Amino acid sequence: MRKTTAIRLAPVAAALALSVGAPAHAQEAFTYMTNWYAQAEHGGFYQAVAEGIYKKHGLDVTIKMGGPQVNIAQMMAAGQTDCIMGSSDIQAMQMREGGLPITTVAAFFQKDPQVLIAHEDVKSFEDLKGKTILIANSANRGYWPWVKMKFGLSDSQTRPYTFNIQPFVADKNTVQQGYLTSEPFAIQKAGVKANVLLMSDHGYTAYATTVSCMDKTIKERSKAVAAFVKASAEGWKSYLANPAPGNALIKKDNPNMTDEQLAYSVSKLKEMGIVASGDATKQGIGVITDARSKQNYDFLVAAKLLDPSKVQLASTYTTEFIKDAKVLP
Repeated sequence: MRKTTAIRLAPVAAALALSVGAPAHAQEAFTYMTNWYAQAEHGGFYQAVAEGIYKKHGLDVTIKMGGPQVNIAQMMAAGQTDCIMGSSDIQAMQMREGGLPITTVAAFFQKDPQVLIAHEDVKSFEDLKGKTILIANSANRGYWPWVKMKFGLSDSQTRPYTFNIQPFVADKNTVQQGYLTSEPFAIQKAGVKANVLLMSDHGYTAYATTVSCMDKTIKERSKAVAAFVKASAEGWKSYLANPAPGNALIKKDNPNMTDEQLAYSVSKLKEMGIVASGDATKQGIGVITDARSKQNYDFLVAAKLLDPSKVQLASTYTTEFIKDAKVLP
């Protein structure tokens, strides 16, 4: 009798032993590299780490910081990160033309926060005629051809922007480029009154803060990419509601970041609808649409910044992942 009982109980005991000793299901490692030092503009991704949102979706995500001397596209091509934060979708289109097989899968900024900052006498883009405009070299392959064509400005007005606000502060005839959430704050702190011209409110349709990945990653790790996109959208929704958890991680990665700067940046992201506006209000945070992608592609072709014979629009982006995320603001 005891022998029979022992035989019957053995499988149960073995199963219990296995369940107690078995490790929890491992999270899949996934790395995302940003395009600058940690800041509020990256908040949704840090929030998704801080709040365990990525883990809920089965991912163990590492956010790697970029910076001025870091070529994140090169690092992705070398396998050092799974996906990268593109400054804009048009940047990724140009990278693809340059030979990098990269595809944009989400755009978390529906409005590009790129701005021109002017002194008080400048009330509109039309008032920029005759002003000295400080722009970075990269602007010549991005927003500057659009501004120039739309408002009748000239290359002769431009001078190099050195990422220093002092030339602007010192000369009232000068206009400088900036990011809505950053340089205007520094200029305000310097005691200078200025007007900020947001291009995306005047017809500039480029997306910003994208998730862009190698074609190989999209093909071989489609489930992980889909999970990252959806979790990031949830992270952005959470961050805009209560940024404190994400901000703590941002300051850990970037100790130079101040609470005052973070608060200013978050307020501008919300006030100007950078994340939650336009198509995102109905189709979800991070959405990319075919119509808008075509607009951006056509702009590059018209400005002779992209050769359509070398890269087709359909190869530059996909809505496959973001269309199913549907995280409404």
